[in-house]
Amino acid sequence: MSFIERLSCPCTTPAARIELRRSQYRAFLQQVPLLYAVLIVNTVAVAVTHFAVAPLYLSLYVPLLLCLFCAVRVALWLRSRRVALTDDALARRLRSTVWMVSVMGAAFTAWALSLYQYGDAYARSHVVLYMVVTVIGCAFCLMHMRLAALLLTCIVIVPFSMFFAATHNPVLIAIAVNVLLVAVAMVMILLIYYRGFTELVESQIQLRAKQFETQQLSDENFRLANRDTLTGLPNRRRFFADLSAQLNAQLQMQAQTEAAEPLGLAIGIIDLDGFKQINDMYGHVFGDRVLEETGRRLAALTSPQITVARVGGDEFALLVAGTTAYRDLLELGAALCGAIERPYVLPDSSARMSASLGFAHFPEAGASASQLVERAYYALHFAQEHRRGGTVIFSPEHETQIRYLNKIEEALRRADFEREMSLQFQPILDTATHEIMAFEALARWSSPTLGVVAPSMFIPVAERCDLIHALTEVLLRKALDTTKTWPDKVRISFNLSARDLTMSGALDRVIRTTLASGVAPHRIDFEITETALIQDFVQARAALDALKKLGARISLDDFGTGFSSLNSVHRLPIDKVKVDGSFVANIDREPTARAIVKSIVDLCENLGLTCVIEGVETQQQADALRELGASVMQGHLFGKPVAASQVLSLYVKEPASRL
Repeated sequence: MSFIERLSCPCTTPAARIELRRSQYRAFLQQVPLLYAVLIVNTVAVAVTHFAVAPLYLSLYVPLLLCLFCAVRVALWLRSRRVALTDDALARRLRSTVWMVSVMGAAFTAWALSLYQYGDAYARSHVVLYMVVTVIGCAFCLMHMRLAALLLTCIVIVPFSMFFAATHNPVLIAIAVNVLLVAVAMVMILLIYYRGFTELVESQIQLRAKQFETQQLSDENFRLANRDTLTGLPNRRRFFADLSAQLNAQLQMQAQTEAAEPLGLAIGIIDLDGFKQINDMYGHVFGDRVLEETGRRLAALTSPQITVARVGGDEFALLVAGTTAYRDLLELGAALCGAIERPYVLPDSSARMSASLGFAHFPEAGASASQLVERAYYALHFAQEHRRGGTVIFSPEHETQIRYLNKIEEALRRADFEREMSLQFQPILDTATHEIMAFEALARWSSPTLGVVAPSMFIPVAERCDLIHALTEVLLRKALDTTKTWPDKVRISFNLSARDLTMSGALDRVIRTTLASGVAPHRIDFEITETALIQDFVQARAALDALKKLGARISLDDFGTGFSSLNSVHRLPIDKVKVDGSFVANIDREPTARAIVKSIVDLCENLGLTCVIEGVETQQQADALRELGASVMQGHLFGKPVAASQVLSLYVKEPASRL
């Protein structure tokens, strides 16, 4: 940058120089009319007083040309106010203004000094006054342009002072000295003002910079507050904000158009089936990488109408706008679940899992965000129970079931467990010796308002509304009271809920009830399902260790239906494995089912575990199982569940050969 440019614009940074130039330009535009008005009025006044005494070219033609030039400059400046200038054009305009001020200052000074020699003392005094007043007025009009003001002052005052000092007239010399001192004072005032003007511009730049940084920080905080840091997807907060915004827009549109047809909006909840087992088996670092890859796979299938967010540990949510026909949702669900089912091949290891998806459609499933989310979760849980790895869309049948479950919950909260809850017992038989090894206690509920309610209905409801602990305590006490009437060699098998193992204080109630019963703990088998392990493996393991120390045995129920059965057997203190009845239905006809059961039986034999086959209904199934090496079985072929009062008469006192 040249010396002249530094003098015109002292700011050091490019941004500050640009902003200062624009501020100078805006301020100068406001002063241009006044500047040229001072020049024109004062020039015309001097020309009029010298019209009769000075030559015509000095008193008419020259001032007329000067005034016309000023008028043209005013018109040009006024027109330029409506033109947006680039930074370079603005810099050129300001530089040309500095040179134009210099030329005009020299021209007006030369004209005034040329006119001084004509007329009397009054006319000459007018010339002196004209030069002094005009230069002061113009300099103050140029106060926002430091270089132009300094040049104008020097171009006028220096020749003025030298001219009158050369006259050797004491009065004129004194005037020249006074004017010079006034000019110096004026220049100092202008410099002080210009410094303040520059500092104000720079402070505004800094303020805007801070505001920009603050806005950037605010935007970054907003982004972080609405983004999941692991996957980069929108988080739970952003999902619900977007859902509320979409619902409001849909409701407003529906109200405006009075449309009878539902508008296109649906939400989906995706849960990764088997992720917790992968996380437990390979560690959290591997689990995080699986979640990152899952986020990428889901994001690849999104569009402006489909957004995906991570709303929980291994839960993702979908917001689908536009075309949300059931077939389209099912196709989208199949694509999403298919993407997740592809193998996860990572540097450390590889894994596979599936995903279940539940959809809720607006407005059929609900008109509010909470209703839609609740219905989507219900559809998800239905998919996990009945169509694991698939997609379920909430339907009116599900609404009916929800209402029934709500009635069950209401009845459970008012229920007298001692009076309404009972147990039935089904034998577990060793077919090799025809001896009953144990009875499984099966809960039954006869509600005064609902009638007989299936355990598959009221047990999950009791777990959800935290009544399971009180229910377990009552049923366990009744089961153990019945067990005391049996021969010592007959065991009791009792199912524990996942919450009985993982909730604080629940296990203590189980242990206290067991010890208070008087039944030897070694006669008790506590059955658990892999659901309990999935919820909190570490806590479940600690609970099972406590039951083992008590002397009880542990049985893993529904073996083969979960995702981490082998891992559970390896890492938990298991004594018995119960093979799910779904493998038994076609055991006498399907080679695949036979191979699966054979591998489980061999595994249990190698690990020293008792293998119980559930769901044996026919003699053909029993014969096929014996050929595979299985001997301990349970099912209607060997005895249906009966009340406690019938156990001794039907099974214990009768010859075992009847079984």
